[in-house]
Amino acid sequence: MTITIRRIRADEWRRVKELRLAALRDPLAHLAFLETYEEASAWPDSRWEERARAAASGGAAAQFVAEAPDGWVGSVAVLIFRTGDKDYYGLTRTRDDAVLVGVYIDPAHRREGILESLIAAAAEWTAAQGLAVLHLDVHPDHERAARAYERCGFRDTGARIDSDGVWDIRMALDLPRV
Repeated sequence: MTITIRRIRADEWRRVKELRLAALRDPLAHLAFLETYEEASAWPDSRWEERARAAASGGAAAQFVAEAPDGWVGSVAVLIFRTGDKDYYGLTRTRDDAVLVGVYIDPAHRREGILESLIAAAAEWTAAQGLAVLHLDVHPDHERAARAYERCGFRDTGARIDSDGVWDIRMALDLPRV
């Protein structure tokens, strides 16, 4: 099966919504995402439209999808925080930083190399934005995800980030200079 990795388009907000809601129904979603299915399914369409628009162009965010002949089977997003920005934890960033978020691969397509391809696209885009490192935070109980990220080249930085009383593991991927 041919899988195409590409950045989303702003007019694809319905597909963005559909894939995100599928991700939030995953049995391990509570370990991976900051919102619940119930919360996200209640959002107005305007919020999904804005989310897609922001991730489709510009340099502050980008969302990449894995597209199979029968639909989208995975996605990752990168958020760029500039010095002084507040992140999704409410922390003020002390330096420019890129964070990989929203990682999801349809269970029927896991272990097919899709994660590696999505992360490669996200890393290439992040490097083109002038950043040298791509970070992500992983729940300490989500060992399968941590191992998958390690296979993709991420390393544990030793930093821990407080996420509602759980100390997420901060991982990093060093990027090549472009």
